[in-house]
Amino acid sequence: MIYLDNAATSWPKPESVYSAVTKAMREASGNPGRSGHKLSLAAHRTIEEARLLAAQLFNLSNPETIVFTLNATDSLNLALKGCLEPGDHVITSSMEHNSVARPLEELQARGIEVTKVETSPVDGINMETLKAAIKSNTKLVAITHVSNVTGTVNPIAEIGVLCRERKLRLLIDAAQSAGTIPIDVNKCNIDLLAFPGHKGLLAPQGTGGLYIRDGLSLKTIREGGTGSRSELLTQPPTGPERYESGTPNTPGIAGLAAGIRYILEAGVETIQHREAQLASRLITGLQRIPGLTIHGPPAGPTRSGVVSVTFADMDVVEAALILDNAFNISVRSGLHCAPDAHNTLGTLASGGTLRISIGCFNSEQDIDKCIEAINSLAAEGGLKEVLS
Repeated sequence: MIYLDNAATSWPKPESVYSAVTKAMREASGNPGRSGHKLSLAAHRTIEEARLLAAQLFNLSNPETIVFTLNATDSLNLALKGCLEPGDHVITSSMEHNSVARPLEELQARGIEVTKVETSPVDGINMETLKAAIKSNTKLVAITHVSNVTGTVNPIAEIGVLCRERKLRLLIDAAQSAGTIPIDVNKCNIDLLAFPGHKGLLAPQGTGGLYIRDGLSLKTIREGGTGSRSELLTQPPTGPERYESGTPNTPGIAGLAAGIRYILEAGVETIQHREAQLASRLITGLQRIPGLTIHGPPAGPTRSGVVSVTFADMDVVEAALILDNAFNISVRSGLHCAPDAHNTLGTLASGGTLRISIGCFNSEQDIDKCIEAINSLAAEGGLKEVLS
């Protein structure tokens, strides 16, 4: 199988990730922070190692600013609902995933004002347009680093400078960039960074985290046992335990640690360069196919490995099914949980795009076979030949 659906979930994982999950279940399966026996202490060490590695990845001096969550969606809900109060104004983009758009829709009903800044699928957010959207009650800018539909990269360092100048908080959705594009939260002036484990960090599903800037306290959206300050009927006042109620996913977090370690050893810049090369190869090949439209930035280093296309006379859902069944190529079709992005692209009413998303384990041969298969579909009569 040629797997090109890494924007949804990366696959395969490094062997070290599989081994770490198994080892944690066998040797670190106690409840971390709740007991003093060997299995509990081993689980605690596993989680703290992952925290240290995540801090290294994002250039953090204090690992306790990393909170482990269920996924990036969970992180974004905590960041948005924990940060905003009725009367606050938040600015976001017109290319966001529903993990940002839906919580903000809910928060509007609670008296929070939301502005969606029109964003270019090619160039990303325009800084002058962003500046013009700032109001006296603006508290937060919440924006994706990389579009999960078009691979467009937003200028988060520039946005961070603006937010610092205007005393605004900056929340970055790093679902499509953590592990594949270098992120330095200090240089980019990021206050909150949401990341999943199961995508670019090569970890199991059901893992993720939220970086919360030192000194920034959020309202909790979940309360319960934390293994610390058990005499209190309120949540502990400081993180990470303030936000990590309940028994954590220790095997998953062990896999997250292994995935991050693999990335640090390989080098994020190396992974970024490799995926950009493959994306350029893919776009260059697809550009030669008649009747096919490529959405988003052109080939080059200023985009990610997410590439979306549509066909002049073929349904994208049908195309994805044929690629899977006839060519054993896994891609994704539809709206990709980002209707705002498709509304911006003009592909919402037609059912979205066919998305090809590259991962660090893909090869030039994978890309060439994908181009060849799509060319067969798009060729006159090609679809009938494949189906016959």
